Order: sequence, then C-alpha cells, then structure tokens
Amino acid sequence: MNRLDFKSKMLPLTDVQISDPFWSRYINLVRDVVVPYQWNALNDLIPDAEPSHAIKNFKIAAGLEEGDFYGMVFQDSDVAKWLEAAAYLLAAEPDPQLEQIADEVIDIIAKAQLEDGYLNTYYTLKEPGNRWTNLTECHELYCAGHMIEAAVAYYKATSKQKILDVVCKFADYLCKVFGPGPDQLKGYDGHQEIELALMKLYEVTGNKDYMKLCQFFLQERGQEPHFYEIEFNKRGGVTHFGEGMTKNKEYSQAHAPIHKQDKAVGHAVRFVYMCTGMAHLAAVTGDPELFASCERLWDNMEKKQMYITGGIGSQSHGEAFSTDYDLPNDTVYAETCASVGLVFFAQRMLLLQADRRYADALERSLYNTVIAGMSQDGKSFFYVNPLEVHPDACKANQNYSHVKTTRQGWFGCACCPPNVARLLASLSQYVYTVRERTVYANLYISGEAKVDLNGNQILIKQDSNYPWEGNIRFAIRAAQVTDFTLALRIPAWCENASVSVNGVEQSLDGLIVNGYAMLEGSWKTGDQIELVLPMEVARMKGHPLVRQTAGKVAIQRGPFVYCLEEIDNGSNLHQFSLPRDAKFVVEEDPALFHGVRTITTTGVKHNANDWGEELYKRDAVLEESKIKMKFIPYYAWANRGEGEMRVWVEDK
Repeated sequence: MNRLDFKSKMLPLTDVQISDPFWSRYINLVRDVVVPYQWNALNDLIPDAEPSHAIKNFKIAAGLEEGDFYGMVFQDSDVAKWLEAAAYLLAAEPDPQLEQIADEVIDIIAKAQLEDGYLNTYYTLKEPGNRWTNLTECHELYCAGHMIEAAVAYYKATSKQKILDVVCKFADYLCKVFGPGPDQLKGYDGHQEIELALMKLYEVTGNKDYMKLCQFFLQERGQEPHFYEIEFNKRGGVTHFGEGMTKNKEYSQAHAPIHKQDKAVGHAVRFVYMCTGMAHLAAVTGDPELFASCERLWDNMEKKQMYITGGIGSQSHGEAFSTDYDLPNDTVYAETCASVGLVFFAQRMLLLQADRRYADALERSLYNTVIAGMSQDGKSFFYVNPLEVHPDACKANQNYSHVKTTRQGWFGCACCPPNVARLLASLSQYVYTVRERTVYANLYISGEAKVDLNGNQILIKQDSNYPWEGNIRFAIRAAQVTDFTLALRIPAWCENASVSVNGVEQSLDGLIVNGYAMLEGSWKTGDQIELVLPMEVARMKGHPLVRQTAGKVAIQRGPFVYCLEEIDNGSNLHQFSLPRDAKFVVEEDPALFHGVRTITTTGVKHNANDWGEELYKRDAVLEESKIKMKFIPYYAWANRGEGEMRVWVEDK
C-alpha cells in the first residue's frame, strides 16, 4: 500500500495567545461564567435546572458518599468535558483556584477507578456485573474517550501526571479487553469517541498500542457477522433504549466497513467524531485509503447535507442526517454538539490537506451554530439550532417538540454546554497550522503566535476587527531573517481580496493554492502584511435540489449568516420578501450587545389584514407594502426574549 506523507501540525495551545475584540470576550465568558456555572450544574446547585448528579456519581463510586447512580448512562462524560475545558483555560492562564478544584476532581476520579483499570460510574454502581455487555447502547467507550481527552489536555496544561496515569491504566486495560485475539472482544462502541481520544493519547505518550486499538475499532466497525447482533443475542435481547440502535446500524455508522461508506448517515455527532478519529489516524499512518474515505464522507456532508449556518443533522429522529439535499429549516435538529464535532473533523482534514474548504466550513460552523448554542451571558444553551421558529407552533405541534424558542439553563442530557466550553477554551489551536516551512492562517483572530521553523523562532502578530471588518494585519518578529511561506486563507465568501507586503500590493495571480494566498519570503522583524477581505452583503441561494430553500434567499456578511427576529420586524415573518434590488445598510447597533453589526433594508410585506375569515380564496391577490427589514447575526438570536425567527426569506 502506498503511504502518504502528512506533516502538517497544529501549534501548541500555549504558543498562540488570543487577544481579540470578538473572541476574547467569549473566552473570558467561559473562564468567568460558563465553567463556574457548569461546575455548579454538575453539583446540582442551579435552581430550576435539570439535575446532573455527575460529581456525586463519582463520589459514590469512590466510596466517599452513599447513594445510587443517577442520570444518563453517559453522565460521566459531562465531568470529563468540564475538566477538559478547565485544562485549556489553565494552559492559557494560571488560575490556582480552578486548578485546585480540578485536582480535587481528579483525586475523586482516581479513587473511583477499579483495580484493573476500569472506570465508569454507571456500571460500577448500577450494573457491576455487566460491563462490556451492551456497547451498542451504553457508551462505556464513549465515556472512556472523553476522560482520555480531558486527561491529555490536563497533562499538557499542568504537567501533572495523576490523571494521565489513570487513563493510561484504563487504556492498557482496554488493549487487553479488545482486539482480534481468541479471548478478546471483537467489538466497538455504539457512540464513537474513543477513536479520536486514543489518537490523542498516542501522541502524548508515544504508546503505539493506543494507535493500534483505534485502528482496530475503526477497521472492525460494520464487519460481518455483526458485533451488535452477536452482543444482542448474548444478553438475551435485553436493551437499554430499545432495539432501535441494534437494528438501525446506519444510526451509529455501523452499517458497513468504513472504507465502503460513502454518505453521511445516522447520528450526526457520532459521524463527525468517527471521522475525526479516522482523519487523525490517516495523518499518523499515511494511509491513502483511509484518507480517501475521510475525503469521500466529508464531500457528501459538506456539499449535500450541511446547513448554511454550519449545522448538520437535519432530523430530530436519531439526531441524524436524512438524505441528500433534505434540509428543513423549522424541524431541523442541528445539534450544537454536531457543529462542535464538525469543527474537530474540519481541523483534522486541514492537517491532511491544506484546502480552504475545510477552514471555511470550520469558520461557518464556529461563527454561527456553535456560538448560537450559548446565550450572551453564558448561562443558558440551545441543544437544537433551527433556522426558522414560530413559538406558537413549537408549543402546539409535536413535530416541533425538540425545538426550544429560548435557551435552557441545563439539560438532563447535558452534552452540549460543556462541549461549547471546551471548544471555545481551546480556540487558539484552530487559528494556525504549520507544514514544513509554511504557516497557514486558517482563522482571523487577533493575537500572537510563536512558531518554530526548524529551530528558527518567529512571532506572528495578527490584528483586526474581524469578523465585523475585513482588514487583517500581520506583523513579523524574528531573531534572524527566516525563509518561510505565510499562507493566508481567502474565504469563499469573499470576492476581490487584496494583499500588500510592507505597503506594496501583491498580485494574487498565481499565488492562490487551494484557496490560500501563498506569500513566500525572507521575513524579518518589522515586516508587515495586510490582507483586505471586502465584506459585502451577499444574497445566498440554496442548491436547486434543496426544496426548503427554493424561491428564498439568505443574507450573509463575512462569516456571519443573518436572520430576522420578531422583536425588530414584528410577527408573521413568513410574509416578508426581499426585493432583488434591495440596498443594504450595515451599522453597529448600540441597542444590541458587543459591537454587533445589523443589516437593514427596505423589503416587502404581504398584508393579510383585509383577507377576512375564509381559510382559502380563489385567485386572491394580497396587498403589498414596503417595510423596513432588520437582520441580525444568527448567533445572536433569542437573546432579547421569545419571538419568531427566520433565516431564509422569500426572494422577490
């Protein structure tokens, strides 16, 4: 088999310092509000919020308290994701109080671990004799994966060994339990996560057994005779959630071996977590077949099953993809966790292939669905991210029962809040990637990055008011003149980008490679680069095969997708149309928050005031009137009370 040579890498979290007018507020919000709030939620200290009991479960399993297990079968993962977010915050900035709390949690986790290395409070407390009997449904390896991710992050942040020792002991035990041997389980988890986690553990420890176990889990998935059915029969047909997960193998992407899968199917979070692990493994092994599988699955997801907001997973049933070009706006699921997972997948694909389409999708998801999942005060969250909301229908029609019109304080299934927190806390590792002597700027976020190019230390300072304005400035500092290429992403949403070096504009002809402007040079301290990305208001259309966007238009400016809200425009937003000659005014709105730019224009409303009481009329013509339409960024909706919301409007 031919092997590919993937040498791209991300910069260490500690080597990129964010100081950004947009994102620093979010990171500080995670530090000052979200992580403390989630700590209280995990300890059941939030009035009127769904109880968690997650910390108490660990204390009971550790023998520190009395009681019974409470919560979802994957409740442990909420603690792990909280610990991971805390680790990223500690890597960026010392916080003795947070570190002490984290160390105390780690002590509890270590005490809850059994002698053979096993760690799972549900099975330890509730079904002690049934471990590894229901991998299809019960998330044992999923919880293990999140704990491994947390441990790797905490070790990198603090150099403290204790939690890393815990997960290495657990992973060593997993290597004994699972594998092709006669006394081993030839199976895999129903909810992928362990794969990507094992690759992270391999990178920090160098233990190839962990990489090989990841490889085993991926290669075994979907093989016949089918593991789910063997397992189901062994336990006499007993299920945790019903027979659906066993029968519907597409739900967990176990319907076929990974090299034979060609579409994004099933539970969206499971899909992107699996693909993240696949892409990481492909990068380490240089396996071209595995890379081709990643590329094939990415293509289907991005080109046929992704929302304009970067959401994925179009149906509530199974939190899943449906079929190509089926993208309903009002019944959409688009789980926040799925967009977080999309960011993970996109970054791993960028490390395999420097192509702006991966960074564009990462940016689309990050600036729209991911941050829409959290309120501006950091204390409430969306699990589901619709593109169209009518509150009365959501309350009365069970087809919309999953759609919430206001963010919730917490969830019984609380995967999304800590997922947002850990992503935002680790945002600095998504800004740049490096391949040999090329530094790729994937995201435009102000701050400083230290880069080691074969022993030459350079500092890249990035400064802008992005995402509201498209003028991005880079300054170079280097101990000596250094030859390297600075690759600047030219987003697909931008037309007529320009670049200047030390005040001299550069022709981009021949410089663009896979969407990046490749600026080769011998760089020295004081060199200045300016990238200008004109941020015109764009009228976006959906693919002709997307039924739900036919005859409609969405508004985008820069990375932001915009929407109408009832509080600005009145009710019955479905009656609004956007003329094709509409002129747009972009301005900062002091009535909103944190420098938000709104877009206003003159639109048309179909008036129904004189309709009467008949439900249907023959050849009726509605009176039209000109009205002011005000669009706000999608991420900011539902922060000013309950009301209608709409992304796609009639294209008149």
